[in-house]
Amino acid sequence: MSSNTPRRPVRDLRFFLTVPHACSYLPGREATTLFLDPQESPVPGVYDSLALLGFRRSGRHLYRPHCEGCNACRSVRIPVGQFAANRTQRKIWRRNADISVRVVPAHFASSHYSLYANYIQQRHADGDMYPPSREQYRTFLTLDEPYAHLMEMYLDDELVGVAAFDQLEHGLSAIYTFFAVSEALEKRSLGTFAILQLIELSREKALPHLYLGYWIEECRKMRYKQAFAPLEILDGRHWRPLIR
Repeated sequence: MSSNTPRRPVRDLRFFLTVPHACSYLPGREATTLFLDPQESPVPGVYDSLALLGFRRSGRHLYRPHCEGCNACRSVRIPVGQFAANRTQRKIWRRNADISVRVVPAHFASSHYSLYANYIQQRHADGDMYPPSREQYRTFLTLDEPYAHLMEMYLDDELVGVAAFDQLEHGLSAIYTFFAVSEALEKRSLGTFAILQLIELSREKALPHLYLGYWIEECRKMRYKQAFAPLEILDGRHWRPLIR
């Protein structure tokens, strides 16, 4: 995206709040979500500005948590110029040297959906994306916009993983990653490998950041993000190093 992309002031946009609903990450808590007006498509400029304020994309919607009395969800990003893989990450990178990667538009493909459906069934049968459906997948991860992409991962010509991401003016934004679940592939840590690939892609494109979405210190499922140090965290309207 060009830095000359016209920007619409955030103050001119309309936003809506959802009714309180069960939190997907912290048991026993309620959550409220702030959405950009669904009539406003997530166009470049608007999307770039809102991403800097902690908004994420799901399908055609831009959103962020807006929970009264709780700020557990914190936006985090990797300053890719400062990132250095740790010992475990270097091992994962070498272990997957035989995997080839291809970036394609965020279109629907039956092979992608089959992999996604199996991943949800195997890994997230207790989550709010279960049971998977083609319509749910299309709504969530396909989008006909120039910034929306899918990174395919192949092992011996077999699709073993897909990472959805967006290219913003100031970085790549990791949307969702799913992969083949099997004992033979377990040691490859394909989720970690996908993030390492997106870091490299950010560097190739001279983009300064990789956005990893939300991090909740109390949520075990999100602890993997802490391994990608250094991390920056959104504190109000300012990004600062995450110090723990």
